[in-house]
Amino acid sequence: MRYILVTLFLLLLLPGTLLAQQVSIALGKSPLPLNQYYTIGIQLHDQVLKDYSPFPEIEGFKKSSKYSSTETIITSGSTTKILTVYQNYAPLAEGEFVLKPFSMKVNGQTVQSPGTTIVVKPIATATTPGINIPDLITPDEAPETKIDAQPEYIEKDDNAFLTLYTNKDEVYVGEGFTAALYFYLAAEDQQLLDFYDFNNQIATILKQIQQPNVWEESFEFTEIAPENVTVEGKPYLRFKLYEAVLYPINLQPIKFPQLSLKMLKYKVAKKPNLLNSERQEGYKTYFAREREIKVKQLPPHPLRDAVPVGTYRLVEKLSGKSVQVNKSFSYLFRVEGEGNLAAIMPPVPEEQTALDFYPPDVYQDITRRAGRVQGSKSFSYTVLPREPGTYKLHNVMQWIYFDPVAARYDTLRPTLTIAVTGTRDTDALVLSRDLGSFYKIIENEDDTLVSLHQFDDIRRYTNIILVVLLAVSGFIFIKKRKL
Repeated sequence: MRYILVTLFLLLLLPGTLLAQQVSIALGKSPLPLNQYYTIGIQLHDQVLKDYSPFPEIEGFKKSSKYSSTETIITSGSTTKILTVYQNYAPLAEGEFVLKPFSMKVNGQTVQSPGTTIVVKPIATATTPGINIPDLITPDEAPETKIDAQPEYIEKDDNAFLTLYTNKDEVYVGEGFTAALYFYLAAEDQQLLDFYDFNNQIATILKQIQQPNVWEESFEFTEIAPENVTVEGKPYLRFKLYEAVLYPINLQPIKFPQLSLKMLKYKVAKKPNLLNSERQEGYKTYFAREREIKVKQLPPHPLRDAVPVGTYRLVEKLSGKSVQVNKSFSYLFRVEGEGNLAAIMPPVPEEQTALDFYPPDVYQDITRRAGRVQGSKSFSYTVLPREPGTYKLHNVMQWIYFDPVAARYDTLRPTLTIAVTGTRDTDALVLSRDLGSFYKIIENEDDTLVSLHQFDDIRRYTNIILVVLLAVSGFIFIKKRKL
C-alpha cells in the first residue's frame, strides 16, 4: 500500500515538473559593444503565450523594443513548437554591470534566473541608424471636451496624431507587407495626454484591422512602451499599438477602415494653487485615415497558383559525400529568407529507381523583428541508394518560387553530388534503412502477448466475486435475525 501511495504522489508531481521544463529564461551574450542591444528572452515549448510579468530593469541599461521568434520542429510525425519573446536593452555606458537574480511569471508560472554579469565594450564601428518615417496625418477631428465652467483652466494645443502605416501600397498575391498602428506624441506634450479605456478600445481597433483574405503573422507584445523617434527634426514618443506582416491569399484589395482612438486630454490651470488641481480632465479623439492595398496577379506560369512568394536562398547538406549501396544517408534542403514560411511545402523528388527518398522531417524557425518576418524552413530527407553510381541531386529535385523584388520566377536546385559504391543487393533493402528512434526500442520492450479480452475477463471475475460476497452477506444477515 505504501508503494502505491508513493507512486501516485510521483505521478501527481510529474505534470508540474514537465511544465517547468516547458518555460525558461534565456540571457543574452556578454561582452557586447555599446551600440548593440543586450537581450533577455522567455522560451515556451508547445505553449501559447497568454500573459507574462514585465521584464526586469537592469542598472546601466534602458528598455527598448521587443521581438519574438518561433521555431517549429517536426520529427517522425511529432511536432514541437518553441516560442521566444525577447526584450532589448540599450546600454547607456561602457563598463561592467550586474544583472541580479530575478523571477518572472509566465502563464501563471514563476520562472527563476540566477542573473549574470554584463560587460559593455566601446563601439566597434560607428553607425548612424536611419529612421523610417511613415506617412503621417494630422487628426481631422475637433477636440471633444467636457464643459468647464471654471475660467482658471485653459486648453493647450497638442502635437499628437494616430496613423496606420504600411510599407507597401501594392503587392502580389502571397507577397507580405507590414501594417502597424502608431500613436505619436510630441515629447514636450507628455503631461497633456493619457490613454483612456485602452483595453476596450484596442480590442475594437484590432477587430477593424483584421482582414478575411490574408494570412497574418502578428507581433506579440503585452505592454505598450514608448519609443523615442525623430519626426521632421522634432523629438516624439511613438506608441506601437499593433504590428503584423500580412500575406494576401487572393486578388481582393486589402481595405483598412478609418480608425479612431479616444484619449484623455488635460486642461492646465492658469493659476494653480492649493485650492484647485493643476489640471482638469477632458477628451480628444484622434483618427487614422483609411488605407487600401492593391493586390496584383502573378505573371503567367503553369504553377502560378501553387508557388510560394518571397525572397529565398538554398542551404543544403549531406551526411557524407559517399555511401554504400543499401546504406541510407541524410540530405538537408533548407530554404532561408523572407516570406510566408508557413506556406512553404517540401520539394517532391522525381520518381527514379536509383535513389529512394522518404518523407522528410520538417524544422521551421521564424523571427519577427522590426516589422519583418524572416527565418528558415528545413526538410531533412532519409535517402536509400539502390544502385551504385554518382548522382547529382539537381537532377532529382527542384523548388520553384516567385521573387516579388525581381518580379520573376526562380528555382532553387541542389548543387551537391553523392557517390554510391558497392553492388546492388535487393535482399538488404529492408534491413538497411534507418527506420527511426521508434523502432530502435523494440529489442528492449516486453514482447509478451496480451489478450484483447483481458479487461472483459477481469470484469467477469469481479462480478462473480461481488455476487458471492453479496450472497454471504445475505446469509449472515438472515442467520442473525433468526437468532
